[in-house]
Amino acid sequence: MASQRIISTALALVAIITGTGGQADVKRTASGQPDLTGTYNVATLTPLQRPKRYSEKLTITPAEAEKISEYWARNLAKDATPSDPERDAPPEGGAEIYAPEFSGAAGKVGGYNAFYVDIGESNFKLDGEYRTSIITHPKNGRMPSLSAQGQQAAKALQAFYHENTGTAWWIDLPQGPYDDPELRPLAERCIMGFGSTSGPPALPVMYNNFKRVVQTDDHVVIINEMNHDARVIPIRETSKTYDMPGWLGSSVGHWEGDTLVIETQNFRDEPGLTLASRALKVTERLSRIDENTLRYAFTVNDPNWSEPWGGEYPWPATEEKMYEYACHEGNYALGGILRGARLLEEEALSRRQGEAADSAE
Repeated sequence: MASQRIISTALALVAIITGTGGQADVKRTASGQPDLTGTYNVATLTPLQRPKRYSEKLTITPAEAEKISEYWARNLAKDATPSDPERDAPPEGGAEIYAPEFSGAAGKVGGYNAFYVDIGESNFKLDGEYRTSIITHPKNGRMPSLSAQGQQAAKALQAFYHENTGTAWWIDLPQGPYDDPELRPLAERCIMGFGSTSGPPALPVMYNNFKRVVQTDDHVVIINEMNHDARVIPIRETSKTYDMPGWLGSSVGHWEGDTLVIETQNFRDEPGLTLASRALKVTERLSRIDENTLRYAFTVNDPNWSEPWGGEYPWPATEEKMYEYACHEGNYALGGILRGARLLEEEALSRRQGEAADSAE
C-alpha cells in the first residue's frame, strides 16, 4: 500500500509539472500550452450528415469503409476516360456526370472535372474506428429539424433556387436572384468559401481543404485554404468580449486543460453555415490527439434549429504547402452572371411581346 501511495504521488507531481493530468507527451509551446501549429488536410469521404441507412450507427467496419472508398474511386476515375467524339448533344436539362452526387453542378451543364475534386480517399477514423458522419449529436448523426423561424429562412432561400431551363424563369417575381450582385451567394461573390469551410464550424468541402494553424501565447490564427479566410482568435482567460459583427463572427478562445475552446458569436445576417442566423453561436474545441493529428469538435446553437447540434472529426497534418486561393470580390465571373441574366430577360420580354402581337392579329 505504501508503494502504491508513492507511485500515485509521483504521477501527481508529473501532472503538476507538465501542467496537465492527461497528455504529458504532447508538443508544447514555451509557455507550456499544447502546440497546435501546423498545416492540416481535412478532406474526408465521411459526410457531415449520416446517411439514413445507418440510423444511430456511429461507426462502420474496415470492410464497409473500403467499399465506400472503392465507390468514389470508380466514380472519379470515370472522368478520366476519353470522350466519344461522335456523341450526341446533351439532353435538355443537362446530363449526368461522373458522380451522381455532383450531377446538379452548374445547372447540369457541367461543373468541376474530377481533377479539381479533393474529397479524400476514405472515411476518417476517430478513436480507432471509421465514422459514418461528422455530426454526433443528435444521435442519428443528422441536423435537427428546423424551428418555425428556420423554416421561414429555408423558404426564403428556396425561392431563389430553380431548375436551369435556360430562360428567365424569375421574370415575374418582385425581385429576381440576379437583380443585384449582393443577392448572389457569398461564395459566388468570393467573400467567403462555400459550405462553412472557413467556419465556424469549420467543415470539409469539395476541394481546397487545407487549414494552417499559427499560435502565439495570446492568439491563435486559423488560415483556410478556401478563399484565404483567416480567423484571428484572441486568447482571453477571463474577459470574454466580442467585437463588431463580421462574416466569420467574432471569436474568443481560452484553454481548458489541454483543449483550446473557441466561442464565436456576433455574425452578420449571412453566416457561412447555410440556414444559420445572425444569432448563431458556435463553440469549438481543438485538442491534440497525437504528434500528427488534431481533434476538432464543435457545437452549434442557433434559433433556426429546434435544438443544438454538433460533431467532431480529425485534422491530419500534411507536409504539403498551402497555396493562395485566388478568388476575390469583383471577379470576372460575377459580371458574366449578371450580363447573362439581362440577356435572358431581354429574350423573355421579346418573346412575350411577340406572343402578344400574334394574339392581337
